[in-house]
This record gives sequence, C-alpha cells and structure tokens, in this order.
Amino acid sequence: MAVAKSILLTLLTITIIFSTAQTTTALPPETLTNAVETLSNSGYIAMSLTLTAVSDGLLSHHNAATIFSPPDIAFADYGQPSLPLLSVHISPMVFSLSTLRSLPFGTKIPTVDESIFLTVTTSSPNDVVSINDVRIIGSSIFDDGSLIVYGIENFLDPNFTVPDSPIQISNLNHCTASFRGNNGSISSFHDAANVLISRGYSVFASFLNLQLLGFQFQSQSQNKNQSNLTVFAPNDEVMVEYSGRFPDYQSLFHRHVLNCKVSWTDLMSVDDGISFDTYLDGFKVKVDRSGGGGYKVNEVSITSPDMYYSDWIVIHGIGDVLSLPKPADEVGDGEEDQDDGDDPGDETLVRSSGRMLIAAAPDRCEF
Repeated sequence: MAVAKSILLTLLTITIIFSTAQTTTALPPETLTNAVETLSNSGYIAMSLTLTAVSDGLLSHHNAATIFSPPDIAFADYGQPSLPLLSVHISPMVFSLSTLRSLPFGTKIPTVDESIFLTVTTSSPNDVVSINDVRIIGSSIFDDGSLIVYGIENFLDPNFTVPDSPIQISNLNHCTASFRGNNGSISSFHDAANVLISRGYSVFASFLNLQLLGFQFQSQSQNKNQSNLTVFAPNDEVMVEYSGRFPDYQSLFHRHVLNCKVSWTDLMSVDDGISFDTYLDGFKVKVDRSGGGGYKVNEVSITSPDMYYSDWIVIHGIGDVLSLPKPADEVGDGEEDQDDGDDPGDETLVRSSGRMLIAAAPDRCEF
C-alpha cells in the first residue's frame, strides 16, 4: 500500500510539472533580459551592453548557454570586440562551476563557433578554475539553470592551444552488463534528483525517485554491487508532449539510461559514432561529436554536460527526448501506411529487457 501511494504521488507530481511547463526552442527573452540587468548591476556594464546587441545573432538558436564575461577594463584596453571573438566567449551548453571544477586539465568546451573550442586549464581541483589560462572570478554572476554567466579576468584567446595529452577515460566495456542495486545508491538518487530539480529537470527527477522504489526491492533480495549509470535527461519544457502518458513512462525512462558511466570527458574522447546500449532492449544511444558546438546523442544536443556527477552515476541534460525509431511497417509507402509514426505514445515497439531498473509487468500496466 505504501509503495502504491508513493508511485501515485510521484505520478501526480509529474502531471503538475507537465501542466506548468511550456515548450521553447531558444532562451526566453526574459532570461536574457535578467542576465543583462544582473551583469550591469554587477559592474560588467560593457558586456551587458554587448550582450544586448549580439544576443539575437549568437543565441537565437540555442536553449542553453554559458557566457564568460571579461570585465569593463578589458573592454577599455581592447576596444569593441568583433563578433567572432565574442562567439568564443559563449558555449551552447550549461557548465556549472562544480562541473567546470571537476573537469580535468585539457578538457575541451565547445563554443557557438563550431570551429573553436575552449580548454580547461585548471591544474588541480583546489585551484581557481581557469579557461584558456584565464581565471574565472568567484562564482557565477547569473544562473537560472538554462543560462550561466561567469566573470573572467580578460578576453579569451581564440588561438590558445595546449599540447595534446592522453586523457584517461572510464572502462566503457560493460554497457551491456545487467544492473544490480544496493542500499548505497538510495541517498545518491536523492542527491541527483535534487540537482535535477534545481536545474529545471523536475520530470526526470521524479522519474529517478519513482525508479528508486525498484532499486530498494533489488537491494534487499540481491545484495550485489551497483552498476555505473549514465542518464540523459530532457528538460521539463520538452517533456510536455508526454503529459498524461503514464503507461509510456517506463520505456521513456529506460531509453535515456545507460548501464555504464560516460562522463563529458569520455564523450570528448570516444570515437565519433560509437553506440551504447540502454536499459530499453534493442535501443541504442549513438554519440555524434562531428561539430564543435554540435555534440549530440541520437541527433539530440547535449545541453548540460555532467550536470550531476558521482563515483557511479553521471547525468547529462539534453535538449529533447530520445525518440523511438519508426516501426518497419510504417517506413514503406504502402496504402495501409496511415500513421506518421510520430506518436510519442506508441511505445510498444521496443520492449524493456531483463536489464531493468524496476520490475516490469507484462504489457504496459506496471503503474
């Protein structure tokens, strides 16, 4: 009875979130307005005026961004920067300060100029975070989850380079291993869910809390070491399409979870086009890192790398839901092909396997 109440409460929470979310494909105007005002009030007047002038050209196609803002004195010494130089100071992804601090020396950060990367040059986790050998000043000036602005000591050099060095990546050979939970994972899920909620990913935070019930049951009966996990979490706005489709939630959740930990550093290092198994049987996630600002999984942009990171789980924010492929009988052009295959509720096409995060009942009636 207690379990059923917990499930119903979680589903009710998801429904409420759906009812208040709105779909967006770009940063909301009020977000940019608030960022500009905060920059001005914080003494970054030159950047606030510049951002007002160039935001339409540099940010109109992005729904997430990190901006590195030089101080007024840097503008006074340098003069009015060119648009290409300004583009180097904007990444189409959200990097929290804790994420930047966790990235090893030499990690690349994409910019809105797809031909140019920034480089993490922080020597150790205890040092002040630096990008292209330019230090970040204090904490973020502005942060609403979709846009983060940092103050930096000077302009970033677009021609900055460091000698290439081998990056140690995680062992990614166990992405087909079956999951085993343990009691140690429970508090970590609460921590991860709290971070997701604070960043505008409340729906997937609720999914994590719902799946936590399954982890508890497995830990009591199996008492095995936990597996490493990677979660690709769509934000609340893009989840509106799935409002009320309760039977589809398990499939939706499972296809966004890998049973191995793939950090941002790993994604930067693996071969372009590599695919990973998910907890949804037959569904794979393919990494596309062919463009400087276009790091994607299954053609969906990664917007917030390493949004949550622990020793066994990493969560990346993404810009849309990972869609199921069209069924074979809908790909052809026969007369009976009347369904366009875009219905997000058609989740019976791919079924979850034994690599479960929760125990699934037949059909789609687990809830």
